[in-house]
Amino acid sequence: MIDQFGRRIEYLRISVTDKCNLRCIYCMPLEGLDWIKRNDLLMYEEIAHIVKMMADMGLRRVRFTGGEPLVRKDLHTLISLVSKIPEIEDISLSTNAVLLSEQGELLRDSGLNRVNISLDSLRPDRVDAIARRSGSFEKIMAGLEAAENLGFDPIKINVVLVGGYNDDEIESFALITKHKPWHVRFIELMPTSSNLNLSMNNFISCQDALNKILGLGELESVHGPRGNGPAKYFKFPNSLGTVGVITPMSHNFCDECNRMRLTADGQLRPCLFGSLQTDLRGPLRQGLNLIPFIEKTLQIKPERHNLIKGSEEGSGGLVALSQTGG
Repeated sequence: MIDQFGRRIEYLRISVTDKCNLRCIYCMPLEGLDWIKRNDLLMYEEIAHIVKMMADMGLRRVRFTGGEPLVRKDLHTLISLVSKIPEIEDISLSTNAVLLSEQGELLRDSGLNRVNISLDSLRPDRVDAIARRSGSFEKIMAGLEAAENLGFDPIKINVVLVGGYNDDEIESFALITKHKPWHVRFIELMPTSSNLNLSMNNFISCQDALNKILGLGELESVHGPRGNGPAKYFKFPNSLGTVGVITPMSHNFCDECNRMRLTADGQLRPCLFGSLQTDLRGPLRQGLNLIPFIEKTLQIKPERHNLIKGSEEGSGGLVALSQTGG
């Protein structure tokens, strides 16, 4: 699958639900959203059919996202279906890990290869405040421990940088990688209509984070772990893990984009942001061949996103990242 700018698309991020059991301050309004109706959600068999069609066209990697994907019942069933598609080489999961200790073994045995876990602070009170759900930290850490014990590899820790909330913990997160085989990735805050004040006034660039980390000692640029996507990685000498930065705002990486997104209600999106999308659910349920619709989406994939810090412009009217799979 090649888009109009010559980028090879081989990676699909699949949102299985727009719902989440947390309400992180940078992601979703406290009151939640107008959730997708059950009948509008793609069934697991429908998702697997789309993946199979795209695998025949060159798709090789799949990541399940949300909302929080583990709140959708029996996710392991979908993972099992996708793992049986020969062309798919890698199946991963982005999760807040609150439910991972309960479901991790079944997910692994169904074919899940690796996990990315959101952890925005190392302090229980701060995690609970950012997530706006008490007891979150304890459950996330239990999920992280389960991921290690179950042998998921690599384990990536996603830290959204929010000034005044966790920017004084940047060095602490980086130091973890010296003795843990974790890949800690700092992510710049991206604007949606529900976080405009935060994204304007609490923005911290990844270069600011790296400047702090450089004060801890020598860092060398390294190749990242499997599935490293847009992150740039660094390593302390003899450390077990790495430090990564993902810079959608300060240094966009759109020229290297190799992905599309499938929303929980069956919209194939060529970019996380903007309003471009192609309905696959309707044609699928009508029994139509999806290849022309997929090819159309490839050809409308934009050259880059047009996000502006603290502004809705370029976001396509998104209220929350969970609406398109983050």
